[in-house]
Amino acid sequence: MKKSLLQKYNVPGPRYTSYPTVPYWDESNFVITDWITTLQKSFVESNSSEGVSLYIHLPFCESLCTFCGCNKRITKNHQLESPYILAVLKEWKMYCDLLSERPLIKEIHLGGGTPTFFSIENLALLINGLFETADIAQQHEFSFEGHPNNTSRQHLQTLFDLGFRRVSFGVQDYNKKVQTAIHREQPFHNVAKVTLWAKEIGYSSIGHDLIFGLPFQTIENVIDTIEKTKSLQPDRLAFYSYAHVPWIKGNGQRGFKDQDLPQDEEKRQLYEVGKTLLAKNGYHEIGMDHFSLEQDSLYDSYTDGKLHRNFMGYSSSKTQLMIGLGVSSISDSWYSFAQNVKTIEEYYQKLEQNELPIYRGHLLSTEDLIVRKHILNLMCQFKTSWEEKEYYFNEIPEIIEQLAEMEKDGLIEIGDSNLTVTEKGKPYVRNICMAFDLRLKRKAPQTQLFSMTI
Repeated sequence: MKKSLLQKYNVPGPRYTSYPTVPYWDESNFVITDWITTLQKSFVESNSSEGVSLYIHLPFCESLCTFCGCNKRITKNHQLESPYILAVLKEWKMYCDLLSERPLIKEIHLGGGTPTFFSIENLALLINGLFETADIAQQHEFSFEGHPNNTSRQHLQTLFDLGFRRVSFGVQDYNKKVQTAIHREQPFHNVAKVTLWAKEIGYSSIGHDLIFGLPFQTIENVIDTIEKTKSLQPDRLAFYSYAHVPWIKGNGQRGFKDQDLPQDEEKRQLYEVGKTLLAKNGYHEIGMDHFSLEQDSLYDSYTDGKLHRNFMGYSSSKTQLMIGLGVSSISDSWYSFAQNVKTIEEYYQKLEQNELPIYRGHLLSTEDLIVRKHILNLMCQFKTSWEEKEYYFNEIPEIIEQLAEMEKDGLIEIGDSNLTVTEKGKPYVRNICMAFDLRLKRKAPQTQLFSMTI
């Protein structure tokens, strides 16, 4: 019996927020002094022309959402806020002391955890503290993740006054049974309230995060969620496949049984129905899992060929240097990656010893940089080319041979020195990138490291 495309290609695979992916970092040959060298090199090359991106991880949540794979600390103790903000500002000062001039900040993203766990006073302390030693780029983009249940109008207004113009709200699904299973109960009127507040205040890009493949989720749930979303008209949407990786995230993703999850064709139908509805409502598919209206900057960057992808996900503009602040944050100098320690206690201890709180990283080889470029092209533009000599490498013929089956299935079109993902092939872009992933091919994992690609 002939396999369906889903049966053929639904295998474990990376999401490619980086290349090499974190499990394939060469940690044994990484030292912090090398990271600092590449940081300083990248800063000199890009500060005046592009500016710097900051990702700031704010890890506290008042309750545990069982679909979440983020690094978080569950607590209702808000006395933890101020010490954490002061620690992040100390880490930032340590970075500024390493740089040759005052940095120009182009992007800030507050992620979590739950950034709106923090009071408006502490968020203002954080942002104002950053700019004691930095300047704001003219074309900047500051964004944050808001929880609809605890984001106040004051949160939105305070961050708007501090330069934020983009906010994303985690919605996931509006069905009560699904929400109960993932421990994320939030009524539609809470999402509507914060979305309308953001519009009234003047945010230029409001996003909603939706997930398909959640426990007990049905096609009717997806239709209802997207119909409700349509009524609020967010500027952009993330429509993610739920990544069930309990072997990595522990008990946080064991709040329901495996048989409660939509499987294979059933799960794929959730995506196809959702994608069709989004298109009917004016949302264009941008990269992998992302959709936007034409007025959003993400759409402009995609059509202009300027879409970028990094550890923060998709971005409408590129910066060569991204510094991650806070527990578990990952930094990217383009030439190397560095990740902070994962517990708050270790984070504080490192900073008290006046050490950057980094515990692992990877220096990119020349080969890594070339492969990374191809994977970025595929993830951001659904095409890549090796016509220019600098983007050709010896394994290209082998990769083309490996992709012949995908071309036969109508997922890609291969030219003399280029490759284009077809409309039919867009859901399989992770699989296509895997053909270019030399590190993955040379050392196949012995255990399941990644979520399923579809």
